[in-house]
Amino acid sequence: MADRTIRIGTRGSKLAMAQTGTVAQRLTEAGQHVEIVPVSTPGDRSSAPIAEIGVGVFTSALRDALLQGDVDVAVHSYKDLPTAAEEGLTLAAVPPREDPRDALIARDGHTLGELPPGATVGTGSPRRMAQLRALGLGLNVVPIRGNIDTRIGKVTSGELDAIVLARAGLARVGRTDEITETLDPRQMVPAPAQGALAIETRVDDVDTEHLLHSIVHDERTRVAVTAERAVLAALEAGCSAPVGALADVVEDLDDAGAVVERLSLRGVAATEAEGDSVEMLSASAVGETADADALGRSLAAELLDLGAGALSH
Repeated sequence: MADRTIRIGTRGSKLAMAQTGTVAQRLTEAGQHVEIVPVSTPGDRSSAPIAEIGVGVFTSALRDALLQGDVDVAVHSYKDLPTAAEEGLTLAAVPPREDPRDALIARDGHTLGELPPGATVGTGSPRRMAQLRALGLGLNVVPIRGNIDTRIGKVTSGELDAIVLARAGLARVGRTDEITETLDPRQMVPAPAQGALAIETRVDDVDTEHLLHSIVHDERTRVAVTAERAVLAALEAGCSAPVGALADVVEDLDDAGAVVERLSLRGVAATEAEGDSVEMLSASAVGETADADALGRSLAAELLDLGAGALSH
């Protein structure tokens, strides 16, 4: 296939182009000819809050371009993908994951615990908003939109005291030096599949699917995000719902004392408590890597038993 140019569709933002560039580089290094094709999406053209429009609007245009044959491959932020499969498309590869944790950028180099009560903290994620409020630090948490540069600018201009966003995005555009604290995932559980990419192709393009899988796929990442997204799917929550999940492939010992790999999963869901307060429900589980989807659904069932059915979609 080296004599064919593989057209890779992506959103045109700086972050999307940077993460797609990592995929293109891997393919180029393997001797493939590639072309990156920016695709404008309704989400990029809207100024409405993410919670209103839903992150699915960022993926629909890419999927349409792929189905129509305008591109051969679509690269998505995995956390933006709807949990339901798209007819005619297949998940060809999941590259190695960037650090999935959330990060704080605050004025005067503050950490989260050093922010004074009443400090204004911006984020575009209902999940982050819920977890920040549940910490009980007295912060004024407000919704924001915009790319990474715009969000950081709100801190440097003094409009906000701090912002919380994905560390992976900052790493991909080379701005990790502005992070004042990388948040402990026990304190701030990331979004399902945060930091991971999803690469889709058409189901009838088997050659491209096999090529992508052989060059860029990472099975440990796929297993982890499968469990995380199964939590989201089983809760029937949208991609922007206040749900967090993080899985890790860990080494364990079997009954015979041999080292085996297992999957450790933690999930949280926000429910509204009395007044304006938020309660975070939490559950954890360990299972076999081959049972990633079932493990995620089992953990979601535990969250539902705890009351997660009351979360707002």
